[in-house]
Amino acid sequence: MTNSRTYVVGGRVITPYRILPRAGLVIDGSKIAALFSMDGFEMDPGAEIIDVNGAYIAPGFIDMHLHGGGGADVMDGTPESMTTIAECHAKGGATGIVPTTLTCPHQDLDSAIQAFERAPKTSSKGAKLLGLHLEGPYFSQSQRGAQDPEYIRNPVPEEYLPILDSSQSIVRVSAAPELPGALDLGRELRRRGILASIGHTDATYDDVVTAVEAGYTHMTHLYSGMSSVRRTRAYRVAGAVEAGLLMDDLTVEIIADGKHLPASLLKLIYKAKGPGRIALCSDALRASGMPQGECILGSVSNGQRAIVDDGVAWLPDRTAFAGSVATANWLVRNMIQLAGAAVADAVRMASLTPARILGIDASKGSLDVGKDADIVVFDDDINVKMTIVEGNTVYRNL
Repeated sequence: MTNSRTYVVGGRVITPYRILPRAGLVIDGSKIAALFSMDGFEMDPGAEIIDVNGAYIAPGFIDMHLHGGGGADVMDGTPESMTTIAECHAKGGATGIVPTTLTCPHQDLDSAIQAFERAPKTSSKGAKLLGLHLEGPYFSQSQRGAQDPEYIRNPVPEEYLPILDSSQSIVRVSAAPELPGALDLGRELRRRGILASIGHTDATYDDVVTAVEAGYTHMTHLYSGMSSVRRTRAYRVAGAVEAGLLMDDLTVEIIADGKHLPASLLKLIYKAKGPGRIALCSDALRASGMPQGECILGSVSNGQRAIVDDGVAWLPDRTAFAGSVATANWLVRNMIQLAGAAVADAVRMASLTPARILGIDASKGSLDVGKDADIVVFDDDINVKMTIVEGNTVYRNL
């Protein structure tokens, strides 16, 4: 698709709040020029027309937390891996992704940041690279999950300020706010306009309240690597999970791959937070889009072994999940089938809500005139038929 006027027609157009039957839209260059009903609408003669034959026409999915796909990982430290990951997730309907690092040696983190800087942010077959997410190393050891314990530590300005200064592409940092120095980190992230996210944390409810006051506004994969109710001298004390569910000022993300969270918890989160405060994320590893078997979590040289089995990645001893192998369309499908979400709500959690959390909703996240033409076409089973990024078709299976 070039910068000519293009019509995507004959579908069900999804807005954040409803579905328009027998409708379509106009793409002019990289932008959405119009939405229309098929009844009586006249198209420009000679324009390209894409008939989706009754499929859904939705805003492109935004995956704000993933590590890899297609056999590549962010921690490979190469621009080529970033492109491979973007191409893998475009096949699942993602038009924008936020590649994510792991707790690792400093030189590996620096290599990943530099690789992101050098990587093309758009490609002919992939999702757009929206920015970089630093997941760690400032985490609780007791809630580390698959994060390497050797490199977990407390935040100190002498370390994190040079890291933040090294790249304008860092859009998000996850940390455990109960650690010494973590509140100052949150304030610094807020000052820079970087999303401060609570993750891999053993915080109490009161710790989270203090963190929100210091600038933390989001929760990294709710329930996963996160404290819940505990007893202290016989008294029950609410944890980070309960804070995330209760506090309206906090947005949350969930790994809705059908493995990390059962249907009951997906329903609870959906009921408690609503589609305007939930972002669906894959937390996908390099094994996404690849056959089951062994894979490496993180860099090939310093990463950890993981095993992909039954549609999810495990640590070798199977004591914890290492991450998912999902793509964004899986997440949407599961919210519909497991959580009972309406289609428009499920799509909103994968598009407009993450766009708002990332602060890019002025141009992305919904099918609106003047916004970027980021579009995904999928069938009733949420199988992706076409992915369009800023007016360019990067994947097509119509």
